[in-house]
Amino acid sequence: MLYWFLLALAISCEIIGTLTMKWASLNGHAAGYIFMLAMIALSYIFLSFAVKKIALGVAYAIWEGIGILFITLFSVMLFDEFLTPMKVAGLAMLVAGIVLVKSGTTGREEKKHVIA
Repeated sequence: MLYWFLLALAISCEIIGTLTMKWASLNGHAAGYIFMLAMIALSYIFLSFAVKKIALGVAYAIWEGIGILFITLFSVMLFDEFLTPMKVAGLAMLVAGIVLVKSGTTGREEKKHVIA
């Protein structure tokens, strides 16, 4: 459970860092770029701890996929970006891909029984 919490922290930091990047680029505040770098660094640190117990492919797919999903949604709300039907279809496929990667991965205990 701890490792899933660390993955959630990694995702949150990635989302905050990426949104801060957009905000800083629009406003030109140097402090925004420093905060962005800190959030992205924390995101990778939390992700590195999460992959100690979560399969790398699963953790990365969830980290990146949920990050893209929420960054896109927040960009629409905060920065007046457009959400086209093609983007919606892409996001739906992204979520489906995450579900398939997660459901196609067996745990270490399950794997022992499958091999044996």
